[in-house]
Amino acid sequence: MSEQRRQDEHSAVRAQSWDAPLFDARLEPHRSLGRRGFRLLMFGCCAISTLYSLPFYLMGAWPVVGFLGLDVLLLYIAFRANFRAARAYELLRLTPLELLFARISPRGARREWRFNPVWVRFERVEHEEFGTQRLALVSRGDSVEVGSFLGPEQKAALATSFSAALAEARRGPRFS
Repeated sequence: MSEQRRQDEHSAVRAQSWDAPLFDARLEPHRSLGRRGFRLLMFGCCAISTLYSLPFYLMGAWPVVGFLGLDVLLLYIAFRANFRAARAYELLRLTPLELLFARISPRGARREWRFNPVWVRFERVEHEEFGTQRLALVSRGDSVEVGSFLGPEQKAALATSFSAALAEARRGPRFS
């Protein structure tokens, strides 16, 4: 009975080590302006627009008020589109058996790529002056860009940590 239990525990440990993620990241675009900042910015723009349009309205040039209001409306629409685009993200999950890369659009549409970690190559394009410019997963001639919305510093940090995890995945799982 104890021999069977030992084999079951060993099988459970082996299964966990094959499925255990070596690297698991959710990549999201950086947005420096939060909801509170957006509200303050829009309130400030409305206040300034009102202050500038009031003299024109009093002078009888009321169409100017509409154009100043249109500027604020266009600014609002541009920020809303930016916030909507910020809902997009990418998932990067690496186990000893599989590399899953998923790109989720702002509308929630999901596109997945699955690779064997042994056969995938992680490509990193560097520029002397500007740093890391492009990261891509390459397998069988197909290339998928990873983290295109990240800055050079974030791409470099991602490349360093992911390259180490990919090298570990190629070595295979470690059993105790």
